Amino acid sequence: MTQSPARTVALPAIVDLDALDSVRDQLIDAVESGPVRVVGGEVERVSTNALLMLISAAESARRSNFAFEVVGPSAPMLAAIERLGLSESFAEIARGIEA
Repeated sequence: MTQSPARTVALPAIVDLDALDSVRDQLIDAVESGPVRVVGGEVERVSTNALLMLISAAESARRSNFAFEVVGPSAPMLAAIERLGLSESFAEIARGIEA
């Protein structure tokens, strides 16, 4: 059985508490249907909760044997990941991030 093509979830410029519900709903739908590609290139500001939600979604995908990746994270997103000490967690799911 072949896996379906990755579903893409593009993060908005501001991923704060107001955006979390929408992003969460998109991630749930995507993770339930197969591989997921999260695009973070437009992110200007990201909340801690949003980053933790991505880690959680990646774990859900892993448990379902689906690929999960974050591609093209913006400089502000990378800075937030590093500042919060989440580099190790993102090293497994995001291209260009080293622990």
